[in-house]
Amino acid sequence: MTDAPLSLYHLLHELDTHFDQLVATIEQAAALYEAHQPPTWRFQHASSNSFWLREALLDMWHQQGQDGRETRNYIAVIAADTALIDACHHINHAKARISDLLAHIKQAHPNALNDAKSRLPHRHPHINDVLRKSGFARLHLKQCWRQLPIAPAPVSRVRLAWYSSGRSIKRISVQEAEQKLLQLDSDAPHIRIQLRKLANLPSAEILAQVQPQAPLMRANLFFVEPLDDGHTRRALNIAMPLIVPANEGRLPHLKAPAETPPTTRTRAKRRDEKLEENVYLPSLRVFRYR
Repeated sequence: MTDAPLSLYHLLHELDTHFDQLVATIEQAAALYEAHQPPTWRFQHASSNSFWLREALLDMWHQQGQDGRETRNYIAVIAADTALIDACHHINHAKARISDLLAHIKQAHPNALNDAKSRLPHRHPHINDVLRKSGFARLHLKQCWRQLPIAPAPVSRVRLAWYSSGRSIKRISVQEAEQKLLQLDSDAPHIRIQLRKLANLPSAEILAQVQPQAPLMRANLFFVEPLDDGHTRRALNIAMPLIVPANEGRLPHLKAPAETPPTTRTRAKRRDEKLEENVYLPSLRVFRYR
């Protein structure tokens, strides 16, 4: 047996072990929540059963037809006691270990990543239910390793609001933009126009390809006392339940978000915006820098 297969065998065995540990930490946290039912606010849920947190934490699987870039979110605020907070930290540590290990497998054995993702569902305690509902079960990496947001200190109030102005910006060269255009219908008039525009640019110019991001929920936390670094507030993007220390056994004051995200930009443009206002290559969402 060669060293490479032996190394992969040990990595997959370690992945199995860490995944079992993750499920165990989730079970522990869910049991604590269900036993004590701490004060909870859930977005768009007038009522809830005590098992919803368990279901949210165990939701780590692709559903049939789901875009791999999309995730199912569970927006909530839980006023947790020390035991539940510690259990949530254990979940985050277990998630981080799996994330690091999968990154190692992807780097050392890239062809084995799909095998790693497909073997874990069979260790899931509710695999039969998942298979019946979705038709198949495959690990959703983002949903598997995304962290639970945990407030580091008691919070007096939480303001929740949609953030819909996010975007990712990738720097690309003129040559890369040309190749992307040529992969489209290069005989189409609108593509030829963009190719001519591109030909007028210096070959060394760097362009920006912009991808709008899906709206996300942002929580602004206002702490009861300043943190050690002097800060009195902190902003977090949340896709999972926000865990805050129970201050006198109750939730902090909450300002709930709108039911749906805004359809237009809600933030003013920065004065130091580095991109031109108008798109230069519409088919690629490519802008020039100012």
